[in-house]
Order: sequence, then structure tokens, then C-alpha cells
Amino acid sequence: MDWVARAESLLYDGEVIEADVRLDRGGVVVTSHRVLVFTPDREGSNYRQVDRPNVEGVNVTTSGDWSFLELGVKALVIGVVLVAAGMTVSLDSLVSNVSLDSGGAASAVGIGGMLGMLQTMLTLMAQLDDLMRLFGGLALAFAAVVLGVYLWSRDRLLVVRVAGDDDIELAAPDDESVVERIEAAIVPEAPPSETEGTAQPPPDDPLP
Repeated sequence: MDWVARAESLLYDGEVIEADVRLDRGGVVVTSHRVLVFTPDREGSNYRQVDRPNVEGVNVTTSGDWSFLELGVKALVIGVVLVAAGMTVSLDSLVSNVSLDSGGAASAVGIGGMLGMLQTMLTLMAQLDDLMRLFGGLALAFAAVVLGVYLWSRDRLLVVRVAGDDDIELAAPDDESVVERIEAAIVPEAPPSETEGTAQPPPDDPLP
């Protein structure tokens, strides 16, 4: 139901509509007393009303799922650190000349199995820089996907700022002039000054 078009049925006695703007399925209606905001496409209630003195203004902002942003930034940092470490640290050159294979002497004293395990660990350490680059690249790819999802999930919102209560959000229009129309209708014009349009008496003639 288009409640913006039927807003007259919600008016009090003596209240008149001064401006109305349709936004997607909802909209904003500014009356002489209140601001009526219809938000059927948002979570929560479909309608809120605010007395005009409690409306502090209207602006357009963007919002998104911050959990995706947080996860994407963490994955980006981890990926950069791993790739940088893998590019700067070369463990292969440190352990390539180390050999623990002492043949029959080690077997004779019963430590051949232990030396074999140490040699396997050294071999794995020689490949650690390659593994850091590999996992760093995977972390960067994951960060790119998550940050892309965050950017896709962002919405442009028109926010009606309410003093002493939660602000009201609804889908923002592409036309920026719509926001100016709503704010101009909500904020009353400044009253004319008392001296505006009144002729000032000429100063007294100086004494001769």
C-alpha cells in the first residue's frame, strides 16, 4: 500500500502536507507539524513520525556489513606479512649446507633415528619461505573476495536525524536534490527581523 499517497488520512485536525517525496517503496511526508517517514523495505516498523522540532536534519550516508570489512582487513594484513617475510627471509640458503647424515657412526651409538628426524625438520625449514609466500598469496586472495563482498553489500541511505531518539534510515535516492527538498521543507525559514522593511527615521540635524 502506498501510504505516501494516503498520508492525508493520518493528519490531525488543522494539519496540512507541505511536501512529500516517494523513495522506492517508502517515502517522506513533511506536514505543518510532523515528519512522517515510511520504511516498508527496512527492518523494524514500517512507519515513524517525528515532531518537526525534533528533526535535526537529513543527510545521505553509506552502510555495509562491518564484519566483512574487519575480516577482509585482517586477512589482508596477514597476507602482506607472510608474503613480505617469504620474500625477505631465505631459509634455504641457511640450511642447505647442513647435513646430519653421519652414516654408520650414528647408527652405532643409537642416534640415527633422531638425526633423521632433525634432517627432515631442516628440509622443511628450507621450504618454509616458499610456504609463507604460498599461504600469504592465499590470504591476499581471500581478502580480495571478502572486501569485494563488503563493497557489494554497501547501501546508500537517507538518514533523518532525530534528537533524543534513533535516527530513521531509508533507501537514498539517486537525485541529490531530493535531499535538499526534504531538508528545506523540514527546516523552517528564519523569521524576518523586526527592522526589515521598516524605514529608519533620519538622524537629528546637528546643532548649528
